[in-house]
Amino acid sequence: MKYQDCVGAVQAADEAQDGQPDGASLLAAANINPLTGLATDYLNHFNEAIMLLEMLSSCPDCLDDFLNWQPMSYREHFVASRFSGRDMAITAYNTADPDLRDSLDTLAVTMTAVLEATRAALRTEMPPEVAGVLADRAAAWLKPLVARAGAVINGETDAGLTQPVSPQAVVDGLMKR
Repeated sequence: MKYQDCVGAVQAADEAQDGQPDGASLLAAANINPLTGLATDYLNHFNEAIMLLEMLSSCPDCLDDFLNWQPMSYREHFVASRFSGRDMAITAYNTADPDLRDSLDTLAVTMTAVLEATRAALRTEMPPEVAGVLADRAAAWLKPLVARAGAVINGETDAGLTQPVSPQAVVDGLMKR
């Protein structure tokens, strides 16, 4: 169940209390999943890079913007963001289930590895059409990883998904498609 779907249940539980919102409703109001303690806002960092990659084949001028993208950890993202609940997001992350945190961090490291390898390749001299194909391929590899990270954040994981997998194993699996 997504945290947005939990808001009604959380609000109903709040009504039974003294009128003061509890921690779960505060988290949900800040778009932080109260069940996992994680926020999907972090994925915007990766979605920005994917959007630039997807635009590269039709707009080669986007290359500099993509090359200027910098990796950020979950904490770094929220420290640098204007997200109104950023302090709450960092605190909730710090107290989240370590297995979920590890899964999300492993996915973030894997996405960062794909993006950094793509940046390194795109810094070399290559025709714009080749750069566009590379960018499209990298975006296609990244989208399932972002979806998987979203599933971890939203608590929509099965037992196998919560166990950290090495970034190399994930990249190898994607390349075998």
